[in-house]
Amino acid sequence: MTERPAAFYAELKAEMKAAARSLGIDKIGVASAEPFTELRRTLERHRALGRESGFEEPDLDKRTNPALLMEDPQSIIAIAVAYPSKLRDAPKSEPGARRGILSRSAWGRDYHEVLRDRLARLEAWLRERAPELRALSMTDTGALVDRAVAERAGIGWSGKNCSIITPEFGSWVYLGEMITNLPLPPDAPVTEMCGECTKCIDACPTGALVGPGELNAQACVSYLTQTKGYLSDGQMRKIGNRLYGCDTCQIVCPVNRGKDWTHHEELQPDPDTVKPLLVPLLSMSNREFKERFGASAAAWRGKKPIQRNAVIALGHFREASAVPDLIRVLTADPRPVLRGTAAWALGRIGGSEAERALRQALDREADPETSARIKAALEALEALENPEPRDAAGGRADDRRHGGADSGVPIYEEGAAKPGF
Repeated sequence: MTERPAAFYAELKAEMKAAARSLGIDKIGVASAEPFTELRRTLERHRALGRESGFEEPDLDKRTNPALLMEDPQSIIAIAVAYPSKLRDAPKSEPGARRGILSRSAWGRDYHEVLRDRLARLEAWLRERAPELRALSMTDTGALVDRAVAERAGIGWSGKNCSIITPEFGSWVYLGEMITNLPLPPDAPVTEMCGECTKCIDACPTGALVGPGELNAQACVSYLTQTKGYLSDGQMRKIGNRLYGCDTCQIVCPVNRGKDWTHHEELQPDPDTVKPLLVPLLSMSNREFKERFGASAAAWRGKKPIQRNAVIALGHFREASAVPDLIRVLTADPRPVLRGTAAWALGRIGGSEAERALRQALDREADPETSARIKAALEALEALENPEPRDAAGGRADDRRHGGADSGVPIYEEGAAKPGF
């Protein structure tokens, strides 16, 4: 490697920061490439408690030691790209035309592609000035924990909601990093500013934020929306009309109030795509899914989770007009999870047509778990016919306990109480 004085790297870093905006990067910082020793202990504890999502790199050594990813790393450059938080001209969800919602991380072009583009621009810029550059870039699909790198690099502090919160952009930022062989001087971490605030922890729909900066990924609604299997009754009640992801812990964060970033054109949402009608999703073909959602980060798990979540949302809304469509899923869909979830939704909606379809489906259903779901739906119908007494707030005690359609827990319909919609 070319020997250069320390002043060269200090000047290169200053020039890099000045050029960041021209490269489409909103904030840039430098971290040392030393192992993340404390993080390693945290991840070990996280694993022992069963709190991993399963989507992470399984090798904890690779997640915490940059030297295992690139020979002789000297620094890690962290970048942040800001994204929008408000949906303008949002279509209205109403009876007969109910809609779901994608989280902001799925708005616009897939952020992984956007970050790779920005990191490639940055690498080219650096190579022009330091031809000896060796670099390894990654996003949140890489081995390193992007939030730990960003925190060490001074991009922001690690919030109680487990997001990196920047003073300038709030937590509405995508993160990427580049391991390099350039000994760039590191930045100082940002002072933590959450203070005594616990709004994110208090608002988490499932209690997945088990403490400040501690997440049980297995319980997180964002994780649940991306699974492909059956969900429990309680989990489905919490999902509401979310089709992909969950923004609750960011929406309630006071630092994010009033922050909305529209300067990256490729990250701007199409209202009908990110807040789609639910019923058409039930019969969507693979080709239609690819055409509509293929460019979004929501596409990576395929159409099944989104279709399952659309069924759940219709059950949440108790959308009677969707009963014929849900019956078609119950009787004709080849996927047991979709059939069983449709049974749950029909049990929530009720009515003689739903009951008749459920009883007929039970007689011919071969999958044991789906049969159990149909039986549970029929039991739910019986409960609808013999409703529990209303509580003082006018809602079913069962719904209030689980955060259902009649509860005080928001399920991301329209309304002034949900910022950004």
